[in-house]
This record gives sequence, C-alpha cells and structure tokens, in this order.
Amino acid sequence: MKLDFSNTAIAYQHASHADLRRASALFGLLSSPALVSVGAALSLWSLKWRLPVKGLIRATVFRQFCGGETVAETRPAIQRLWQGKVGSILDYSVEGQSTDAAFDQTVDISLQTIALAAQEPGLSLAVFKMTGIAPHDLLHKLSAGSELTPEDQEALEKVRARIRRMAHFASHNGRCLMIDAEETWIQGAIDGFAREAMQEFNRDKPVVMTTIQCYRVGRVAQVKEDLAHAQANGYHYGVKLVRGAYMEKERDRAAAEGYPSPIQPDKVATDQEYDACLRLMLEALKGPEDPGRVALVVGSHNEGSNQLGAELLVKQGWNPLEAPVWFAQLYGMSDFISFSLSQNGFRVAKYLPFGPIRNVMPYLLRRAQENTSVAGQTGRELAMLRKEIKRRSATKA
Repeated sequence: MKLDFSNTAIAYQHASHADLRRASALFGLLSSPALVSVGAALSLWSLKWRLPVKGLIRATVFRQFCGGETVAETRPAIQRLWQGKVGSILDYSVEGQSTDAAFDQTVDISLQTIALAAQEPGLSLAVFKMTGIAPHDLLHKLSAGSELTPEDQEALEKVRARIRRMAHFASHNGRCLMIDAEETWIQGAIDGFAREAMQEFNRDKPVVMTTIQCYRVGRVAQVKEDLAHAQANGYHYGVKLVRGAYMEKERDRAAAEGYPSPIQPDKVATDQEYDACLRLMLEALKGPEDPGRVALVVGSHNEGSNQLGAELLVKQGWNPLEAPVWFAQLYGMSDFISFSLSQNGFRVAKYLPFGPIRNVMPYLLRRAQENTSVAGQTGRELAMLRKEIKRRSATKA
C-alpha cells in the first residue's frame, strides 16, 4: 500500500488557522541555528534569574511541543488528537532529578498518566525516563561497571522498586510502559533495568518496552541480541525504535574525552540502521496466525520508514489495528505523517510531553536543536504548514 503524506487537510484537521500561523512562525525561527542558539541561552538565563519570560515560552515553544504543566492540563490535547483517532503517550519530561522525594514524585505522576487511561481511550502507552527516577551517578557507575558502595546498593534497590511499581500498575491496567533511552554513558544501566523488567513482567504479554536509538552504531546487533535473549528466556520483547535526540551532546563529549563517536557518520547511515532494525522486528512479529512474542513502536518522523513499516505490516497479513505495533511521532511535529497513518487504519500515538516549564526546558531545547540539525526536518514542516494555510485561504476566497 502507498500512503499519501501530502494531504494537509487531513494532517491539520485538528488545527485552527491561528494554530497554523503560530506554528509556521515558530518553525521559521527554528530554521535558523543562530537564532535557536541565542534563544536557548537567553531562555535559560532568564529562567535562572526569574525574569518574566514564562508567559512567552508558554505561548510559543511550550504550546507547540507540550500538552501542559500537569496531567490534568493535557486532557484537551489528548481529546483533540483522539478526534482524529490519534492517541497520546503522556511523557512527564522532567529528568536529571537528584532526591528520593523527586524520584518518587515522578513515579506518582507516571501512575497518574496510566490511571487517566481509564477515562481517555487514546492512552494505550505510557513512558518514563530513568533519570527521572534514578541518580545519574548510579546509572553512570552501573554502565561503567564500577564498584558500588553500600549507599549505591540501597539506591539501586529503590530504583528497582520504583520500576516494579510502575510496571505492575501498567500491567494491571492493560497498558504498555516504555523506558526511554538517554545518553550512551548511562544507557548500559538503562538497558539492564529494562531487560530485568521485561523478564519479570512480559511473560504472558508485552508490558515493559525498551528504547533503541538508531543514530548509534551497532543497533542492528543489539536488536538481534535482545531478540535472542527474549526467546531463550521466554518473555515478550518490546521495543520503541527511534533515531535519537542527543546527537550533538554525544559527539561533543566523544571529542572532548578522546573516544570514537558512538553516533552514525551521517543521516543516510542512521536511516539504514533504523530501517534494518525495523525489518528485524517485523520479521520477528511474523503473521497473525502464529505471531511472534514481540511488540513494536515505530518512533519516526521519516516518511520512508513509516511507509516501510506500514507496508511490511500489511504484507504479513495483519489488520493494523490488531497488531502490537504503534507508529509514533512527537507532539507538534509531523502531523502529516501521524494523521495520514491514522486515516489509513494504523495505530498512531503522539508523544505528549508535560511538566513545569522550568523543568521541561532541557526537553524543549533538544526539540529546537533537533529541528536545526536534522536535514530537511524544519523545511518539511514549514512547507506543509504553508501549504495548508494557502489551501484554507483559497477555500475562503
């Protein structure tokens, strides 16, 4: 099947004319790396010194990429998306916490997002970041294989208890819980926690899902090894495939510390790695008569990868709404992909970040920087927004 990602009437059915103009202006600004760099620095400086800029941030970049500051504030966005049969993945985008009280608060808020699914049918997936529930130093030590102190061991057991609490609640409520990927120097620990949780909770169905960033080298090998481990140990393997969101940070650290960059050399190589991982996962899924014990989230803003995933899923005989496969994009981006997939009967969900503006700034800055660094991303968004603005203007004329 050939999907049409160019129908802007479908893509922006949920957006008002004012929404389109605001988004077009914002992506116009994001097309300038210099403006993004200056704006990021000024935003952080202003928030640090408590200057009155929260209103401006809320009305622009926060409104475009986030659903609100609290779980309750996200409901209008959830309902608006679901009118177009696009679900939501509520993402409490607060990371880098440092106290047990903050870690436990993150868990409580994550449980609220899962509980909300009882009232909002568009919520079938939940997610959390490990740096929201675990000390960064502990994750670094675990990833490096360093010896743990008694205090570290105590913190480790608390982290495991937090993961179990969320996974058990997700399982009880019939939802999948995804663990986000983060920087390479802590990712080894995150992968370990994800595997532990999958072995415990994914015996009968996929509950916990890990994340693989395909802009890293060697991810095809990781998918193969993960699939083999799941099969050998009798549990469902769930994974969200993404390209990644820490590219500049990873390259800068590798250069500063003198080790080979873990990032693919270019976008072409990243796309090839992503599509190879996607093929592996859909091969492992097999057909509906004898399905494999896997679940997949195709987290991509690449039209070709979404087309490939949709084609393979249908080719293998699946009714897309019955397969354990979701297609996902970030809120505020690539609506022409999300709503086109939904219109053609695929399970689609938007990553819908939320949290206090001050605390989600690292996420917002990554979104801004990603739009300047990914070739063609901002240009494509702008072209589609302007096309729909022109179409609506012509309709009124």
